[in-house]
Amino acid sequence: MLIRFSAGNHLSMREPQELSLVASSLKDDEGGLIKCDRVPGGKLLPAAVVYGANASGKSNFVSALEFMRDAILYSHSRGEPEGGIPRLSFALDPECNRESSVFEADFVVEGVRYFYGFECTDKAFETEWLYAFPSSRKQVLFERSGGEFKFGRGLRGRKDVIADLTRPNSLFLSAAVQNHHKHLSMIVSFFRGLIVDTRIVMPGNYASLTFMQGNVDARVIRFLEAIGTGVFDYRRRQQDTSEQEKAFIQAIDKAIRETLDPPPEFNIDHSEISVELAHRGQDGEPVYFDLARESAGTRRLLVVLSHVFNALDNGAAFVIDELDASLHTQACEALLTLFSSPKSNPKGAQLIATTHDTNLMRSPLLRRDQVWLCEKDQAGATHIYPLTDIRTRKGDNIEKGYLQGRYGAIPFAGSILDLVAA
Repeated sequence: MLIRFSAGNHLSMREPQELSLVASSLKDDEGGLIKCDRVPGGKLLPAAVVYGANASGKSNFVSALEFMRDAILYSHSRGEPEGGIPRLSFALDPECNRESSVFEADFVVEGVRYFYGFECTDKAFETEWLYAFPSSRKQVLFERSGGEFKFGRGLRGRKDVIADLTRPNSLFLSAAVQNHHKHLSMIVSFFRGLIVDTRIVMPGNYASLTFMQGNVDARVIRFLEAIGTGVFDYRRRQQDTSEQEKAFIQAIDKAIRETLDPPPEFNIDHSEISVELAHRGQDGEPVYFDLARESAGTRRLLVVLSHVFNALDNGAAFVIDELDASLHTQACEALLTLFSSPKSNPKGAQLIATTHDTNLMRSPLLRRDQVWLCEKDQAGATHIYPLTDIRTRKGDNIEKGYLQGRYGAIPFAGSILDLVAA
């Protein structure tokens, strides 16, 4: 379970910006809260929804969480030995390119709270740290400064050997996972399970590719049927590629084999899997449509729901950018329901979503501490803050107050005609 995440000097975030999933002491409905005795108050939020104007930095916050996850999972295995780090510092201040970017997260794995973070430049990971809180006291597992490592007594396994293998442009945590460090691999399971979805447009071929290796979850189909899409079943079909596509694949295969010595061993499958959704014809029989003929919303839901049920099954965090893209308010609210009900979310999965759909602010599913706001200052730097930073009362019309500009984080509210007048 995620407790908090912060990032600084990443894209539009100049100073560190933090999102917390610790439930506040508000007297709002507590029915959907997740029990967690590792945080003050003992409860975490099942979801947080981030609002803000276009280009305010909402997507950049999602990008920061994705960058941290990918650095942990892949910086050692995929990084070039002499390469740098593909970070994206705050570009509007030249000094930021010379300063470190920082990423931190508090999370719970198997009942233990951990605090992990790192700082990096374009060339190297400068510092890295991991602390555990098996009780109320902090336990140092490791601290890294440059090429120097300090290990705590609580960290078991081959730590010195892995430290020697850790490159300047790879994280120690990433090197540990690649070298099968049992204790740290267990901790990294949180980031391995973290699902980040930034794809706004969902073409039919991409949606089909999502299910190349497996079937569509039956719960996804039931959800699509329940919200009135007309879908009640599906099928997977294997189709041969066209002669033109086969010729192209064969040409690529030939070029690779002539270039590499020895050539790689792999089989080229001249077929592809397509997913077709069933609708009822007037005679009651199923009529199958390929995904290109389905609506943009149905295609997106097909993939998003697969991630949602994956997160619910594993008690993982699901982060999605532009939740409302191509989706009706009631479909978005239905997704929130899955995370907000202990019946459908017994393992404590969490949803973090950016959105422009202000109708959700009126949903009884969202407590005031689940609403976060994002805006840029005059220097172009993003600031993220919770609605609870602003004085509100239970029962306030949060949507109306937000659209009236009481809480900030809205686009230009003056006369658009004044902007375009000659």
